[in-house]
Amino acid sequence: MKIQTLEKLNDKLSGDLAWRKRELAAMKSLIATTSFTPRKHKALVRSGVCILYAHWEGFIKFAANAYLDYIRFKKLKYKDISSNFLALAMKEKLTEAKETNKPSLYIPVCDFFLTELEQRCNLPKDIISTESNLSSEVLKEITRILGIEFSFYSTKCVLIDTQLLKARNSIAHGDYSSIDSAGYMELHEEVIAMIETFRNQIENAAIQEKFRQNSS
Repeated sequence: MKIQTLEKLNDKLSGDLAWRKRELAAMKSLIATTSFTPRKHKALVRSGVCILYAHWEGFIKFAANAYLDYIRFKKLKYKDISSNFLALAMKEKLTEAKETNKPSLYIPVCDFFLTELEQRCNLPKDIISTESNLSSEVLKEITRILGIEFSFYSTKCVLIDTQLLKARNSIAHGDYSSIDSAGYMELHEEVIAMIETFRNQIENAAIQEKFRQNSS
């Protein structure tokens, strides 16, 4: 992605969210019909949960990395970016030093903070990972990396971890799922709300330039 302007970022997020919502709306419409046999309807609901989770994980990962791409094209210096993004930029150096436990490997890290803060920031591409299991803890880590609030999702941890992720994993592994049509409809609305909230958070953070050091 090459997202150089706020308008481009908004267009990317809107476009990605639009096709996901169309597909989810189509699935919701199918599940709401009563023309299927109970067995077929149950299979449809199970499929719906998997698709719902796929779009939840897919949009979070897409939007997070789109935001990083936007920040990358701001061409800021290391000293000018917020601490969460500075940590992200330093992740590879810090990880290497920690894994080997060799004090000498911390020398480049120290040198960086002493001499390179005036250099242009080099954020890694597509670094945000959902670990293929977007639990509430993984989501919390993503929000911390991006510098956005987790509070909205803190009341939805059970929904994310049990009703969505655990249910998806059970279905994907061929296990029985007790979710019914009403349960799916409620889950659908909750996931759409979380996705739209995350999209708004990304756009607001970009507008307010939360990625800058000492931003208000």
